[in-house]
Amino acid sequence: MRDVAREAGVSYATVSRVLNGHDWVSPESARAVREAIARTGYTANPHARSLVTGRSGSIAFLLTEPQHLLFEDPVFPVLLRGVAQALSERSLTPVLLIAGTAAERERVLAYLQGRHVDGVLLVSSHAGDPLPAQLAATEVPVVACGRVLGLEGRISSVSADDRAGARSAVEHLMATGRRRVATITGPLDTPGGVDRLEGYRDVVRARGAEELVRHGDWSRDSAAAAMRSLLEADPQLDAVFIASDLMASAALAVLRAAGRSVPEDVAVVGFDDTGLAATLDPPLSSVRQPLGRIGQEMVRLVVDAVEGGEPLATTVPTSLVVRASAP
Repeated sequence: MRDVAREAGVSYATVSRVLNGHDWVSPESARAVREAIARTGYTANPHARSLVTGRSGSIAFLLTEPQHLLFEDPVFPVLLRGVAQALSERSLTPVLLIAGTAAERERVLAYLQGRHVDGVLLVSSHAGDPLPAQLAATEVPVVACGRVLGLEGRISSVSADDRAGARSAVEHLMATGRRRVATITGPLDTPGGVDRLEGYRDVVRARGAEELVRHGDWSRDSAAAAMRSLLEADPQLDAVFIASDLMASAALAVLRAAGRSVPEDVAVVGFDDTGLAATLDPPLSSVRQPLGRIGQEMVRLVVDAVEGGEPLATTVPTSLVVRASAP
């Protein structure tokens, strides 16, 4: 920086102000500094800057699911891509952390307590997991994707309107004349699992229809078992709302194996509308949660928290995308 100041004919403090984006520098001085930087090839030393500011310039993307789901469930890579783009626009670096086991949680917590990142984006938290409360007790700002059950006032969150999205899916199925509408839920220790089930119940109870509920855990295997159980319990069911596209893909295979045509015999609606939905056979109607916007909002809130902002909760709307599985 002293070399740049000497080259530009300005003070060291002026160079510092230009590099840090402060406004109180004349246009002539700012231009001289930028030209001197170009001539000298100067780049800021991030390690030195970190020592001065106490910040690392990095944000953790923390997934509290088994490692294989990062690659199997399309929601997580889509969300990660959106977060990485939003961080890049702010010159911040993403750090991927996975805490799907007790040992991984211990290592992650020790890493975060070491202040190696400036903030944490918590993805897929489960009720009863001690990690969110442990994170809330640290000085590291945390923003969760979805409400953290029991910690809503202490951890910022960005959520899709899961309940309204589920209602739109079930209302659509009933509007097409379906009467025996079942659901396969997500895990009920997650806000998405709870809220999507409640949205289903809102509509079914209002119509005086019977609830047909089986539980999944976001995995294909759990959805396949749930779909087989539903067919055994009620061979007359004519529609099913499934709490994720990944689980819906497994349910479609079970229906096909059972000789049920989709949508003629059984209409199917999923949730998420990642790229997977449009590739299924038949293409899957799905509730779209805007994962790109969710990632952007999470980054906005974590940057605000790093700057001293208070915890906030933001909800973004969903929309139903109708395809051939439930026209």
